[in-house]
Amino acid sequence: MGMINIGISDLNIARPPHILATHALGSCIGICLRDKTQAIGGLAHIMLPSSKEATRAADNPRRYADTGIAELVAMLKREGVNPANLTAKIAGGAMMFQSQITAFNIGARNITAVKQVLAYFKIPIIAEDTGLNYGRTVFFDVASNVMQVKSVTNGTVNL
Repeated sequence: MGMINIGISDLNIARPPHILATHALGSCIGICLRDKTQAIGGLAHIMLPSSKEATRAADNPRRYADTGIAELVAMLKREGVNPANLTAKIAGGAMMFQSQITAFNIGARNITAVKQVLAYFKIPIIAEDTGLNYGRTVFFDVASNVMQVKSVTNGTVNL
């Protein structure tokens, strides 16, 4: 079994026996997509809600919910996946720093953006571990469709 690590603002797809992993999900969100008819899936680690917030044209499109999820879906389609067969599991979107100003709560904005983009692609969210105020690490087993979420404060949850 091989581990494929996904960095911040990155994504990848895999087939069994590979496990996709991403670390340092604070306000970022890990989006696990899997085809429910065949064992293939992908994981994106997004940082920000919208590419419309990009500060320069050459900015990494994998950083944003709208363009990152679109790229992940496109990669899966190139492997023969019908997007209608995809399901999603998401984790992250924490509020890592207390602020009374909603605009600064990037985690909550990321959760909303990810849900909007998945709804646009008609991909149902079948499991979620989002919000609150702690970081997470995600391991996604493409074979079993289990998203394991680990955190220092809340232990390990299998979704």
